[in-house]
Order: sequence, then C-alpha cells, then structure tokens
Amino acid sequence: MHLVCRPGTGRPDGPEVLAVPPGQDVAQPPETFTTAYERSSSTDRWVWADTAVTYRDLLRGGHRVERAHDLRLARRVLRSAAALEASTYATAPADPWDDPAPVASSFPARQAETLFDVAAPVAPDPVEELLAQQGAVDGSARPGALRLLLAAESSAALVAAEMHHAGLPWSARVHDELLRSELGPRPRDGERPARMHELVESVRAALDAPSLNPDSQPDLLRALRYAGVSVDSTRQWDLERVDHPVIGPLLEYKRLARLLTANGWAWIDAWVHDGRFRPDYVVSGAPSGRWATSGGGALQLPHAVRPAVVADPGWTLVVADAAQLEPRVLAGLARDERLATAGRGGDIYAGLVDQGVVDSREHAKVGMLGALYGGTSGDSGLVRPRLVRAFPAALGFVDAAAREGERGRRVSTLLGRTSPPPSGGWGEAQSGAFADSATADDESRARATGRAQGRFTRNFVVQGTAAEWASCWLASIRQRLAALPVATDACLAPAPFAEQAHLVYFLHDEVVVHAPAGQADDVAAILRESAAAAGRLLFGDLDLDFPVTVAVVESYARAK
Repeated sequence: MHLVCRPGTGRPDGPEVLAVPPGQDVAQPPETFTTAYERSSSTDRWVWADTAVTYRDLLRGGHRVERAHDLRLARRVLRSAAALEASTYATAPADPWDDPAPVASSFPARQAETLFDVAAPVAPDPVEELLAQQGAVDGSARPGALRLLLAAESSAALVAAEMHHAGLPWSARVHDELLRSELGPRPRDGERPARMHELVESVRAALDAPSLNPDSQPDLLRALRYAGVSVDSTRQWDLERVDHPVIGPLLEYKRLARLLTANGWAWIDAWVHDGRFRPDYVVSGAPSGRWATSGGGALQLPHAVRPAVVADPGWTLVVADAAQLEPRVLAGLARDERLATAGRGGDIYAGLVDQGVVDSREHAKVGMLGALYGGTSGDSGLVRPRLVRAFPAALGFVDAAAREGERGRRVSTLLGRTSPPPSGGWGEAQSGAFADSATADDESRARATGRAQGRFTRNFVVQGTAAEWASCWLASIRQRLAALPVATDACLAPAPFAEQAHLVYFLHDEVVVHAPAGQADDVAAILRESAAAAGRLLFGDLDLDFPVTVAVVESYARAK
C-alpha cells in the first residue's frame, strides 16, 4: 500500500491510497496506480515503506517521483532519537516496521481478529505508521530539525535508487585492458594470472620456500621468520620497514592480489552490465548516517580501475568534491566564527596559517583531524593547544561530545540523529573498575574503553552532521538537475534518465554527474550552488563557506 499526500495537509487525511497486491510487478502498474501517478504533481509527496524496493520498481517502468517519505528510514531515525527517547513511539515494543532489511511484501502478517481466526493476513498499515511518526515528531523537543532530517533521509533514498537504476558508466573493455596490463591474460578459473605467478616464484626463491602459498598468512609468516625476516605480521606497513630481497616482489604480489580479488574479471562479470555498474547503496548504513553498500564495493573504487568509468559519447562526467567538509561542519556546529572565517573562500588549512594559528598547512591539517578524531600524540598533540586557544568554541564542542561518550551517554547531530549506546563491553569494563576486587588492569581497561567511546562520540557529532549536509546537497542537486533541458542525444542510461543529466555516483563528500557535454557548465554551477544552499539550510546566517572543486572529464580517473 502506498499513499500520495497532498501538500499543505501534513497528514494523510483524505489522500489517495494506492494498493499494490503482494507480488504485483509495479513496473507495469495496475490502472489505479497509473491513474494516480498521472494525476500527481511535483508537490505531492509519495509515502511508502521502502524506497529501495518500491521506487526501484517504479523506475524500471520509467516513472520518476519528485518527493517521497520512506517510512522505514524514518522509523530507524525516530526510534533512536534522543529528542524522542521518553515518547510512546520510541518506547513501544518492536514490530515489523523495525525489521532491518525487509522486502515490500514480506512483512510478517498479523491475523485479523474474527470468530474463527481464518481471515487473510493483514500487513502493517502505512497510514497508521505515518500518523504515529508525525505525532511523535510534532510532540518532540526538536520538531523542525527532525522534519528536515527525515526529508533529507528520504530524498537521499530517492537518489540512491536512481543511481542504481541509471548506473555508473563503465567500460568493461577498458577495465579488461587495465587488468591485462597489470596481470597478464585472463587465466582459467582457479589459476593465478601470469604476472602473479611470476611474483610467487620470486617470493619462493627469496625465501627458499619452493612450495610456499603466499595467500596463506600463517605459512607466509613462518617462511619470513625462517628466512630471518623479523616481522609481527604480513601487513604492508610491517613489511615496508624491512630491508630484504623478498619485500619488493611480495608487496607487488599483495597489491595485484587485492586488485584481482576486489575488482578483477569476476567483478566485471558480476557487476557490469549494459555498460553500467549498478551497486546496491544502503542509505545511512553506518550509525553516523553515512552510506554503505551491500555489494560491489562502490565506496571503495581504487584509482587503478577508475579509468574504466567513461562517459557515453556526447556526454561528460562532472565531478565535484567538497573541500575539508568536516572542519567546516564543526565550525557550523559550534558557531565558531573565527574557524568559519579561516575557511572562507578557499582552503581552511591554509586559512589557519594565514591567521597565525599554526606555522604550516600540514600542521593545520594534522591538528584539526586530531581534534575531530581524538588524536593526542605526535604533531597532533603538539598543535592542539594552539587550536584550543584560537578556536575555544569548536574544540570545546567536540571535547564535550567526547566527555559524554566516556560517561556512556549518547550524543546527537545537528538535526537530531543520535548515536547508539555503548556496547556491553563498555559497561562491563566500567562496572569492573568499581568492584571491590578491581585491579589496576581493570581500571586501565575501563579508562581505555571510556576513551574509545569518547573518540566515537567526538567524531559522531561532526561526521553525522556532515552526512546530513551531504544529503541536503544531494537533494538540491537532484532537484536542479531535473529542471535542465533534455538532451538532443540520448545516453545509454535507461528511461527516465537517457536524455537528462543525472547523478551516478556519491562518496561521502564527492558526487559524479553524467551530463550532456553542452550542459557541463550548467551542471558545475548547480553543484556549487547546491553546496552553498545546503550550508544555508543547516547553519542559517553563519557566514560559512562550503566550496567544491569541480572537474569536467571524460574519464573519472582524470578528475584528480
């Protein structure tokens, strides 16, 4: 069941209720849906259980919606929000809406109450859930912020579904050429590529281990130690500290093995079809609200394979990267005007040098990242006192968040996403330190777990708010791209994006738009304007810049 909410009501009193039977393929919707879709306008907000399920089906039928409310994403935010923690909504027992990864028609059904209990199952009611969510938000301590968070979350879900549908342009031919240049011809299943086989022989010869399998970490570590190579592990940073003839070929083998495993020929076969890579994005897959993927490794595309991301003929890739996003978000959260000034018009780290806070850009970056992630040693620890004196509001903000975490308390982002409670190990460590039989080791463990939770909450407030900014950025980009004229030459993306500039990739603070070549300048302007609009939406009248670097390229590899 889906709802179409008319604007201005704010409640589903009298909206059209669209019923799609379980198993119905909405790519060829029934007449009731078609009629309602044709009558709907861009100001209507569609309401459904799961954007990732329902909207993906609609896109396959060529249908694009302007606005939506994802009940399940909203449920996840609201049930854990500190602003609602004492509400009936947040404290109610778990029900099917709490299932983490449902399918549209797979809700555990509850039986209708009848005399003989033989009625058909009744699925959870989206009208009931929508009313409950609206009531909870209206009665919360932060209704405006939560409404914006839910709108941004639902809009991000639309973007994720559209990017999956449109796909990232990908040349399997270029990718194959890259693999062949690095690994040699494609081997038969179960065999190593030629270049990797050569490196195995070099490693075996250097270690005098003719039968060594370098993919076995225990065997490799034993062979290294037997040959006099004293290392604690086979990780790259441990190996790089050693001077031995085996190190060069071994590191190269490990690099090629990662390439083959993560993005080799099997990856192409599984993920690239019809000239497109279509990952499964998981909106707010991380506790902070950052995205994740459930397959394909879209958030970890190595530079080695980015040359395969190639625009269609007559089209181009417009790549935008938000500069130093988290320090700017911290300035906004703390309303620290001096830190905001440091980033105005350009590089915030260079701005710290210009203000005389630190002596080099490198020290500015190390110190600020240490403040965000809890670094206290090395250069980060040396620079920290200068940052505290220069930016007491900003440093005080993250320090306060860290203290809350150390005490086992939760913290919230600007719009109200709330961190999860500490793990059971935290509680055990803290209680153990206060037991009558507590030892020095128990106290040390309690301090360590407390500091770890403090580092998490310190960064959560900034990273989570940065994710909120990014969702607002995406929403603005999506809306503005839809207003551009259609292209004269279609690309290979399916309808409704074949003739329309569209988002194809997102990575935390970076986006890629596939656009007609003639619209590249317009798209670049949209990416910059949308970044500024997202900043104003979240931080109001604080004079805070969110600059983005933009590159117009044929291949993603040339963007940086």
